[in-house]
Amino acid sequence: MSLRLKTIFGIAFIEAILLLLLVSMTLDYLKETNYEGIQKRANTTATLFATTTKDAVLSYDLASLESFVQEVLKNPDLVYARVLGPEGQLFAIGGLDSGHEGDFKPDHHVEQVDDGVYDTFAEIVEGGAVYGRVELGLDINSLRETIVEAQHRSATIAASEMGLVALFSLILGTYLTRQLRVLTIAAKDIAAGNLDIHVEVKGKDEIAEVSGAFNSMASNLKEASERRDQYERELESLNKSLEDRVKQRTSELQDKNRQLEQANKDIKEAQSRLLQSEKMASVGVLAAGVAHEINNPLGFVMSNIGTLDEYVTNYRTLVSEYEKFFVLKDSSERKEQFQKIKAMREDFDIEFMNEDLEGLLQDTQEGSVRVRDIVKGLKSFSHVDQSDEMQLTDINDCINATLKVANNELKYHCEVITSLGEIPQTYCMAGQIKQVILNMLLNAAHAIKGKGKIEVATSQVGDRIELSIRDNGCGIDTADQGKLFDPFFTTKVVGEGTGLGLSISYGIIVDDHKGDIRVESELGEGSCFTVVIPILTGAAKPNT
Repeated sequence: MSLRLKTIFGIAFIEAILLLLLVSMTLDYLKETNYEGIQKRANTTATLFATTTKDAVLSYDLASLESFVQEVLKNPDLVYARVLGPEGQLFAIGGLDSGHEGDFKPDHHVEQVDDGVYDTFAEIVEGGAVYGRVELGLDINSLRETIVEAQHRSATIAASEMGLVALFSLILGTYLTRQLRVLTIAAKDIAAGNLDIHVEVKGKDEIAEVSGAFNSMASNLKEASERRDQYERELESLNKSLEDRVKQRTSELQDKNRQLEQANKDIKEAQSRLLQSEKMASVGVLAAGVAHEINNPLGFVMSNIGTLDEYVTNYRTLVSEYEKFFVLKDSSERKEQFQKIKAMREDFDIEFMNEDLEGLLQDTQEGSVRVRDIVKGLKSFSHVDQSDEMQLTDINDCINATLKVANNELKYHCEVITSLGEIPQTYCMAGQIKQVILNMLLNAAHAIKGKGKIEVATSQVGDRIELSIRDNGCGIDTADQGKLFDPFFTTKVVGEGTGLGLSISYGIIVDDHKGDIRVESELGEGSCFTVVIPILTGAAKPNT
């Protein structure tokens, strides 16, 4: 729909609504005021007529009543009038036609009249007593015709006004659209690339202002287009020179990237070697204790093997004599061989050997398993991790495995108390976690002078696992606590520590596992290191 039609229909619609409201309100007011006037006129006439006829009714002067009736009927639009006695007897009547000879029914509202006559009455009262009443009928057809004529005239005026408004809207819309059409054509020319456009400005109204603004815009666009063309030529020239610079810079960046990648690779290898060196240093600290741990079961295993070797020799000798016994045929020789075997059994104490054999084998097996577990744990702890992939791990298992490796270093002067809570498995690098636990256990052991105790506890706090290692050793000075995780910082005497254990542990927990390490220590009372590790389930498994 065009703007012109929108303008015409819009103004016409608004005007129609306003006219409809105005005509409706005017006609309603006209009806209301005229109907109210008719009702008041009828009631007033009836009251006056009752007052006029009161004396004649009281004196039964019928001639005067007939005269009064004829006189009142001279009022315009009065259709009939009659006077009734106290018992409803008819005293006088005038102007009645066949349509009003039946029972009298008074009307209370003019708009409810259906026979064109408004019927009303007034009682004749004297001293509080009713002596009769008068009844009147007022013709309202002329009033209704006047109202209908007013409605027709209002509709005619409204239609004429609507026509004039539509004509004015058409003229206004034509004027507006003519100017807008000129602007539209000019805008399409600009869109097509023709910037040499100038719209003629007529008048001083808003359309003229828009036209002037359009001309300014076209002029600005032309200037901008010329500047753009100049910039494009300059940019094209710059691009030609920049291509060589970009190629050169790209080559330099590639070289830098290769150097950076190699540096990162060297750093990772150095970190791996440093971690392995720290592991080997820890293994070196444990070496003497581990050797002692292996020698104890290995000693009684070797002793049991010597005893078993003796028992095997005795059993073989007896078996050989039994074989000779079964080969012999002569009864005397068999008897002599049997006595020999019996003497050998008593000499070897076969009953004791049979009883001792099961215990020797069981002790030997237990000692071998103990040696195997020690070697397996030490090997598992000291080997170089093959990859940085995180695996689903039970932190409590890591603690138990590390305690087995460090047992000989701790058991002679430390009582280790474990309180391992119910914690979920989490994705982590188990070898590195064991390294952290061992570093802290050895630090706790070295901090204890004489006999002491180390408490190891785990628990789940929200979405994290907390591992605490508490000792009652010498504690750490407040001034040194802020430097505990610095590389090469140590509170031990020269030659007893590298100063890398806690630094490496901090890197493993904070950098690699996105966790935290908290330290609580009081000089002379002991220390507590708390390792916090986030719980990573299958859905939250990190990319490696």
